[in-house]
Amino acid sequence: MKDSNIYPIDEAIKTVRGEAKAKFDESIEVHVSLGIDPRKGDQQVRGTVILPHGTGKTNRIAAFVSEAGEKEAKEAGAEIVGGENLISEIKKTGKCDFEVAIAEPAMMPKLAVIAKILGPKGLMPSPKNETITTNIKKTIEDLRKGKVNFKNDDTANIHQLIGKVSWDSQQIKENLEAFLEALKKAKPKGSKGTFFKGLTLCSTMGRGRKISAV
Repeated sequence: MKDSNIYPIDEAIKTVRGEAKAKFDESIEVHVSLGIDPRKGDQQVRGTVILPHGTGKTNRIAAFVSEAGEKEAKEAGAEIVGGENLISEIKKTGKCDFEVAIAEPAMMPKLAVIAKILGPKGLMPSPKNETITTNIKKTIEDLRKGKVNFKNDDTANIHQLIGKVSWDSQQIKENLEAFLEALKKAKPKGSKGTFFKGLTLCSTMGRGRKISAV
């Protein structure tokens, strides 16, 4: 049965956590319907935010760097590190055993040969999501702290993982508020009227609960 009520954030989080009955630790996500026209280039919404408590998920990071930068990338915590050798391997196998890719600017022309592999998976480093960097150490550390990228889909919605059912409600709330604040700052100038048209909180297997905008 669909619930059309609009809940205060605290109550929504409590309800979503309380109704989660799966045998695994369900994720909690927020789904945001935006007042934009996704067909227009000047109304695209994208940005980055460091969630105070991370997402509850540890992403494998690949760093495309020069030989001189390999040690730094490994020490910072990247699971997969390499340059032309790594690019050749991906080109040959088509396999990408990682969820996030970062690269030094000098490596970008070399990545062109695997752009058709990385691109469709959303793994191509980009200045828009701050994954092309000269500061490899800080970029990896920020990702480890909970930095996430977000962007709208073709239906003007954004979906973001903000925690786990097992977490304290305050941690989930702080992550949600940090994400919504970053989203507000990413509002395109071309978007007029109401920006947050709808906000829904849900767990992996649970019903969505509409929440009031903050």
